[in-house]
Amino acid sequence: MARAVFLVFFGLAGFGILISLGTWQIQRLSWKQDVLAEIDSRISAEPASLPMTPDPEADKYMPVMVSGTMSDAELHVLVSVKHVGPGYRIIALFQTDDGRLILLDRGFVATEDKTATRLTGHMTVVGNLHWPDEIDSYTPEPDVAGNTWFARDVPRMAAALGTEPVLLIARSVSDPDITPLPVDTVGIPNDHLQYAITWFSLALIWAAMTTYFLWRTRAKPESRGQ
Repeated sequence: MARAVFLVFFGLAGFGILISLGTWQIQRLSWKQDVLAEIDSRISAEPASLPMTPDPEADKYMPVMVSGTMSDAELHVLVSVKHVGPGYRIIALFQTDDGRLILLDRGFVATEDKTATRLTGHMTVVGNLHWPDEIDSYTPEPDVAGNTWFARDVPRMAAALGTEPVLLIARSVSDPDITPLPVDTVGIPNDHLQYAITWFSLALIWAAMTTYFLWRTRAKPESRGQ
């Protein structure tokens, strides 16, 4: 009897904890969806002028329109695009009409087009400010001599090209041979539904195992009585 009471208590406690974890993940899912919707709305808003002192937190994803001169000074970031393959992001030096120097992510070119001649000169570009967090302990050091970078390190790239630590990611075409890779929320992880399903599945398994052990506990005395 005591063993059965313990199994019931232990089973209910474990089931309750697993259900609460699954419920928490559902709440997190709702919160994350609201965050992503807010970011999507911010990304697609009407473009404004480049702020005088862009803030990496407050101005992240801010849509901006700039006019100025596209330089041929550029850095190449190794990337791979789904359904396309490997290539490079072209990070160019852009001088605005009021004399400011910023980084401009023009978009993607195939590997063989790394050193191709690109359109430069005066143009207007629409994009979104961004300070990507792409560097971890596994990120290789850039090959400065070969002009190959493995992440968009905004401060370091700005130092290399002599610009403000500001990166504008183009969503308009600045060259027909460059495919823009605009900012979006696709790369922002949202795994809370999978986590919720995992916790609820474990709760069902826990309940089934508890039921099984209770049945075994009850079945043993009955078998002895026979």
